[in-house]
Amino acid sequence: MTKTGIPNLSLYELTSASKRIRDYVDKTPLFCWQKPPIRGQFANGNLYLKLEFLQRTGSFKARGAINNILTKPAAQGSQGVTTVSAGNHAIAVAYAAKALNVPAKVLMHKTASPFRIEKCKAYGAEVLLVDDINKAFALLEEIAANENRMIIHPFDSIRTLQGTGTLGLEIGEELTDLDAVVVAVGGGGLIGGVGSALKQMYPSIKVIGVEPTGADGLTQSLSQGKPLENVTVNTIADSMGAPLHCERSFKVCQQVIDQMVLVKDDEMCDAMAFVYDNLKFALEPAGAAVVAAINGPLCGQLIGKKVAAILCGSNIDEQAWATLLARGRQNGFRHRT
Repeated sequence: MTKTGIPNLSLYELTSASKRIRDYVDKTPLFCWQKPPIRGQFANGNLYLKLEFLQRTGSFKARGAINNILTKPAAQGSQGVTTVSAGNHAIAVAYAAKALNVPAKVLMHKTASPFRIEKCKAYGAEVLLVDDINKAFALLEEIAANENRMIIHPFDSIRTLQGTGTLGLEIGEELTDLDAVVVAVGGGGLIGGVGSALKQMYPSIKVIGVEPTGADGLTQSLSQGKPLENVTVNTIADSMGAPLHCERSFKVCQQVIDQMVLVKDDEMCDAMAFVYDNLKFALEPAGAAVVAAINGPLCGQLIGKKVAAILCGSNIDEQAWATLLARGRQNGFRHRT
């Protein structure tokens, strides 16, 4: 058991996972934003951005996908793997399957970004578009059984959580005496793994999750004390729009999350423009969500604190990004100090 009470997420296990996947993922940079114009909260250079959007496949998801296949020999060979995803996890599974010579079939919603669909296909994955993402998980089970494929769950898997835990390890090994970490939330796999690592390294650290107002499933689940089986999703941040929450990852989140905050779609657009204008990073809405939170609902709460924030993804096509950027500029967030 770990200090967070979850089997297989000890620092030993997470360190082993880090060594296991290191040939297939990158150790992404940790950038100290010396004088961010974020309402004077970090005048002493205590805001550190983990540039995970520079990860292979454009998001943190590659870590868990690789770890799943490497720890389950049955996935290798003719059986193959399968998953369901709004895009980032599908891309990661497609990449991991190609890297490890395993066939992959990914389920995506028919309205998924064509950019993300084509990226999956470019890695050699078979893409199946579905009408209802909520029902896709049941279809996933059928495909796994009928085609003898291993499921790589986007968030509710210890192997997936170990993968995201390696990201927490990288932050904790490079920074000492962290007061808080701010993490975008979809299904809970990222914050569960990162929080498990950092809570063991720095027990007093505050783990803060960020959800869109139109996809606040984990906030509701934590409030009710149980994972919601059906979440209404209405947000531009499709990679944060988990249609449900699951028992295993939810229990981890219960133990490691100290606070949840909500951001509006407009605030994420604002943050995308703000980050681009100040740092020239082109992020998807989920990647900018933590900046929206720091400059929004967390404003004033982190003054004088040493904080890490994860910029988790950048899988967005140029046209969609430009449209959201223009929406952010119209709102004028980049001018706030």
